[in-house]
Amino acid sequence: MNTSESSRLFFITGVSSGFGRAIAEAALAAGHRVVGTLRREDERAAFQALSPGKTQGVLLDVTDYKAVQPTVDWIEREVGAIDVLVNNAGYGHEGLVEESSLDDLIRQFDVNVFGAVAVARAVLPYMRGRRRGHIVNITSMGGMITFAGLGYYHSSKFALEGLSESLGKEVKHLGIHVTAVEPGAFRTDWAGRSMVRAPRSIPDYDEVMDPLRARRMNGSGNQPGDPAKAAAAILALVESPNPPAHLLLGSDALRLVEEKLADLRADIDAWKAVTLSTDFH
Repeated sequence: MNTSESSRLFFITGVSSGFGRAIAEAALAAGHRVVGTLRREDERAAFQALSPGKTQGVLLDVTDYKAVQPTVDWIEREVGAIDVLVNNAGYGHEGLVEESSLDDLIRQFDVNVFGAVAVARAVLPYMRGRRRGHIVNITSMGGMITFAGLGYYHSSKFALEGLSESLGKEVKHLGIHVTAVEPGAFRTDWAGRSMVRAPRSIPDYDEVMDPLRARRMNGSGNQPGDPAKAAAAILALVESPNPPAHLLLGSDALRLVEEKLADLRADIDAWKAVTLSTDFH
């Protein structure tokens, strides 16, 4: 791959479609180089042909934890120093907690949390040695607010939010930035083919779950968010000398998180006396 002093090397997980592909295309348009992970050879070849000399596709399932470090080592050795890691690979599980299996939850965390952590841990020694780098974890507004029927997905994204924030505090003095990016509803495949939907089985939940499931399915492809504009925002983020620990994307994300913060403040204020009653005096 060709290099220049002005270009950065992005390592993006899950570049076959959605945010991953949009971020890759934006980075390429800005003159950067991109290594992207894919899970099929035909996808890898197509991505590599996207911009010969500037794109490199690698076959990697982020849940194949033993393969993560060798893949990162190969990139650093054969392609170049990773400047920006974008942990994008993930999917949504839609299902009520009582109707979804524990295996469903384990799989959700395997991809959305453990895979992201494995990749970050593999990249960190290199970034730490260079005293620079930026890790961008694509979480969700669903890592800060919740809806019925997405409990497993929310729990994985809340976990990634906490890990991102803590990691950022651990590595800031080393010149490494960590940002959790929280998109709202965007026109990706998240609510379509990328969504795993647990079967319905308990009638008591029909009035809660059935309208929500129908709304998500019917709304797929009509979300307010533009993935290309999200990618442009992420490019601006990584160019900032003082990036935030959290970045909301989309008007719906801003509105819903602001509502959550107001509700949280109201609960804190209403129960403040009880909160303060538990200390030793």
